[in-house]
Amino acid sequence: MKPQTPPKTYRVKSFGCQMNVYDGERMGELLAEKGITPAPEGEEADLVVLNTCHIREKAAEKVYSDIGRLKKPDGSKPMIAVAGCVAQAEGEEIMERAPSVSMVVGPQAYHRLPDMLDKAVKGERATDTDMPAIAKFDSLPQDRFGARKKRSPSAFLTVQEGCDKFCTYCVVPYTRGAEISRPYNDLTNEAYKLVEAGAREITLLGQNVNAWAGEGTTGAKVGLGELIHAIADIDGLERIRYTTSHPNDMDDALIEAHGSCDKLMPYLHLPVQSGNDRVLKAMNRVHTAESYLKLLERFRLVRPDIALSGDFIVGFPGESEAEFEDTLSLIDEVRYSQAFSFKYSPRPGTPAATMDNQIDPDVMSERLHRLQARLNRDQIAFNEASVGKTCRVLVERKGKFEGQWLGKSPWLQSVWFEATQAGEVEIGDMVEVELVEAGPNSIKGALLASVTA
Repeated sequence: MKPQTPPKTYRVKSFGCQMNVYDGERMGELLAEKGITPAPEGEEADLVVLNTCHIREKAAEKVYSDIGRLKKPDGSKPMIAVAGCVAQAEGEEIMERAPSVSMVVGPQAYHRLPDMLDKAVKGERATDTDMPAIAKFDSLPQDRFGARKKRSPSAFLTVQEGCDKFCTYCVVPYTRGAEISRPYNDLTNEAYKLVEAGAREITLLGQNVNAWAGEGTTGAKVGLGELIHAIADIDGLERIRYTTSHPNDMDDALIEAHGSCDKLMPYLHLPVQSGNDRVLKAMNRVHTAESYLKLLERFRLVRPDIALSGDFIVGFPGESEAEFEDTLSLIDEVRYSQAFSFKYSPRPGTPAATMDNQIDPDVMSERLHRLQARLNRDQIAFNEASVGKTCRVLVERKGKFEGQWLGKSPWLQSVWFEATQAGEVEIGDMVEVELVEAGPNSIKGALLASVTA
């Protein structure tokens, strides 16, 4: 590759989970420290970082398609970096198949992106898929919250990475590595700085976020529940959420926090994947349908209004019609406020990819259709049951129409409302809203008089 002109602008395109969004922001901060600025909206960037997700079906092929589409107005290619989980999994193959790519960097090594960029400018292509335990966070910019810009009222904070569960369908242990927890003091300090920079809501992130563990201020071992209480003490922070959890890592302190911490929102995303015990065992999920339901009941006891969300995979190898019906029965019992559902898709290198009795794609599609019909039924019912309630909504952005504003309810519902007077509402406000009309994906609200800045 020939030497290249140092880029003046960049764009990070993040796909997939919220942790990728967090990682994308941090990569942007690394590039900003080198004097590279975000490309203006509508303009092509000199450097494009494709921050990939391996959970997407045919994820690798889609990356090559994205690379092929990247062009500047004069027909030339921008400098391209591929980051994220596909970069970790594909590594050198990306370099071989896509000669226009200058850099390939895994999710645990992106703190070295500036050094790789220096090499790319000299014409040296670079791949880094090393997986250091936690060095990445120590190497990221510490002044990420300065006066450069006011941050969004909702912010992500990665507290834990990696997974030790080795579900047979999942690539995360291979692309993100073993479970690691960031230090307690680092997290409380970062949360404070996020709030200082304008965040009103913080979502704690991890592949298995409730596996987080660390040493508190007294040196005693603490878990996510105790960390949530510590962050809740920050003045100016209004809301705390966390995702994604694993049933096996739930402890008493985290359940108790839902009943005692007012800033922890009444919402829980807890993937189950299947309602059949044989399928769960084949997935290496360890929990059973019964233990999962008992766990949800404990949350409902401490927080009766809690909204429940989950993940489902249909058509896992060997899944019979009767076993799929068990999943539908579990959905009928839980009544989720929202959920994510997918057809099983083989991931190279995972045990499930080589299992016998792979399910016909047409059967999977038909089952997914039935499952999503149940989930949609329950989401609409949950929204309709919310009509008449008064709640606080965090204003996140303007809507499509004049005077329209959008935000989230405590139960993570999208709420829209109108404010006709100029200056009546600003992004970042917490406003009192009456929920007046339910739709399948959002709720119409009526703004009440009280507004908190």
